[in-house]
Amino acid sequence: MKLAIIGGGSTYTPELVDGFARLRAELPITELALVDPAADRLEAVGAVSRRIFAKQGHPGRVLTTDSVEEGADGADAVLFQLRVGGQAARNVDETLPLQFCCVGQETTGAGGLAKALRTVPVVLDLADRVRKVAPEARIVDFTNPVGIVTRALLDAGHDAVGLCNVAIGFQRRFAAELGVTPERIQLDHVGLNHLTWERGVKLDGEEILPKIIEEHAKEIAEGNQIPEDVIHHLGVIPSYYLRYYYMHDQVVEEERSAPSRASEVAAIEERLLTMYRDPAVDEKPELLAKRGGAFYSEAAVQLLASLVGGKGDVQVVNVRNEGTLPFLDDRAVIEVSATVSGSGVEPLPQAPLPAHLRGLIAHVSAYEELALDAAIRGGRDRVFGALLAHPLIGQVDVADKLTDALIAANAQHLPWAEPK
Repeated sequence: MKLAIIGGGSTYTPELVDGFARLRAELPITELALVDPAADRLEAVGAVSRRIFAKQGHPGRVLTTDSVEEGADGADAVLFQLRVGGQAARNVDETLPLQFCCVGQETTGAGGLAKALRTVPVVLDLADRVRKVAPEARIVDFTNPVGIVTRALLDAGHDAVGLCNVAIGFQRRFAAELGVTPERIQLDHVGLNHLTWERGVKLDGEEILPKIIEEHAKEIAEGNQIPEDVIHHLGVIPSYYLRYYYMHDQVVEEERSAPSRASEVAAIEERLLTMYRDPAVDEKPELLAKRGGAFYSEAAVQLLASLVGGKGDVQVVNVRNEGTLPFLDDRAVIEVSATVSGSGVEPLPQAPLPAHLRGLIAHVSAYEELALDAAIRGGRDRVFGALLAHPLIGQVDVADKLTDALIAANAQHLPWAEPK
């Protein structure tokens, strides 16, 4: 099969390439096309990717190009992993909201909205270009904010599914704590992208969530940076991103007193690119683990293999709601376990959710609908409306000031924004 990666110059790509090489029996790639407009990064990443394939005996060809049409031509699947504005824009996403006593994060709150405004139009344009040269290609979106971007792709008629590494991270963590292989663990994972809970964990089909909470809540709490007593109180395991909601003010203070994650990642990326340019480097560096995205390569291989090969197994993906969670619009995109096959993805039926999950999911889903509208149609009023609707903002004065600051900071990426 041919796989194209839009944003292939990412320093994270060698993690994917390593996974493709190790798991080639599961996903037999004959050609891997890395597409990116940043020539210097693409050259370095492409070179180390070829060396990784060669060292592990992978016969696939690695193509590098700045042309979407060339890279995607005839592809069976296309993976989107781009960052409009790079780490500099991410740094603004993480720091600007702090000026208004709001969480600074690149996928949720005001920072997440800014990223959606910059990203959605670009992704839609790229997807349209892909469709012209690879009309049957499956699109896998790893570009944040995944839920909003995936909905944009689906609304535009693309065959797309969103992917996040949170669920596979939980699966791997639980397996390690229990001393079993990950394949024996199945999650009842529910919510929206970066707003999820594990409300069930099965080992060989037997429910063990109460046992995990009883015996491992302390380790889970430390890993997710959420108080242990909150996990016991909820009776479910919230993902790391719930700390932005459950501990908003504390997180703001923490972020104000520490360097932004974007600045840390930018420094890591410079070191990684230097390593990639070294002809002796033929495997992913250990430093890459600090870049983020743990287990993404395994999740990507599993998803692509099932979409192309039609395995019909169960994986956690971002998919249309279509009645799965009856309190949400059918067109909403949710993150749940689903059956993945050659004919697409089908979310598994969900038992009724408790009120505290249902309310927050509905609130954020409504924001995502407004955020997508703002990203597609632009305009100050739509940006303000999305900010006002977000539970991490939700105050008129704050939303009003944030709107102007956010638009000004991102104006170069927003064609509709009036130049100052």
